[in-house]
Amino acid sequence: MAQCCRTFVVGATGFIGRYMAEASVAAGDTTYILLRSRFTKCPSKAKIIRSLQDKGATVVIGSINDGDFLVKTLRDLKIDMVISAVGGASILDQLVLVDAIKAVGTVKRFLPSEFGHDVDRANPVEPGLGMYNEKRKVRRAAEAAGIPYTYVCCNSIAAWPYYDNTHPADVLPPLDRFQIYGDGNIKAYFVDGTDIGKFTIKAIKDTRALNKCLHFRPDSNYLSMNELASLWEEKIGRILPRVTVTEEDLLAAAEENIIPESIVAAFTHEIFIKGCQTSFSIEEPRDAEVSALYPDSPFRTVSECFDDFLV
Repeated sequence: MAQCCRTFVVGATGFIGRYMAEASVAAGDTTYILLRSRFTKCPSKAKIIRSLQDKGATVVIGSINDGDFLVKTLRDLKIDMVISAVGGASILDQLVLVDAIKAVGTVKRFLPSEFGHDVDRANPVEPGLGMYNEKRKVRRAAEAAGIPYTYVCCNSIAAWPYYDNTHPADVLPPLDRFQIYGDGNIKAYFVDGTDIGKFTIKAIKDTRALNKCLHFRPDSNYLSMNELASLWEEKIGRILPRVTVTEEDLLAAAEENIIPESIVAAFTHEIFIKGCQTSFSIEEPRDAEVSALYPDSPFRTVSECFDDFLV
């Protein structure tokens, strides 16, 4: 059994961060979540905070931008693991966190806010590339500081991907029509949020994932847009019209530079036109793959995830 540890989660009220905090608590780890004071007064955030507290997480009020506070907190709480799941607008704020981790010198693993593609191997058009360049800066800073790290590259969320340039966390599978990107045959890997949390917490204590990119490539969830559409049609028992969104359509949406829609369009182009998730092979010593590390731990299938939307 993996040793329990003391984990500090930044961005725990966000879509991915909540899964990180819940999985950490479920694993029996002493879990602290960093919150800005204003979030405690936000109704939607307050509900998430209460849920995490009820599960056993401890709230720490403070800011990722306050280096002295971070150093004191990491040191006083004897934090072993730091997981950051901050949003796109806060990516470079993690540089303060990196400096604090380096100053403390006792953190055993740092997971910066990744939870998507391998940003050193994917090159989306702007404005997506700007976000990836910021994530690259955080990677290089952690490496230069000699901080033990794992970069979690979980690929796509197991929901309907990027409908109307909206993040899958915010959209249900369609009931009127499908948007099919390009010819609809480029495949991608889809992972349920609970699995992202579960396997991340396993890997954070696993020396086989130390100083590596951790890739999520479940064979059961390797699907194209056309295959996703057919699966959803089976679930709802009817055929929906399919509307082609061309490469030119996506590039035009990206060029409009409307945030966050244009960033989503850039990533959609990168995934379903350029095939960025499968354009490289997993290689030692820089990479590890979840299914290879934990062959006896199955992923939730996309079919099971779609069932959730039928309830």
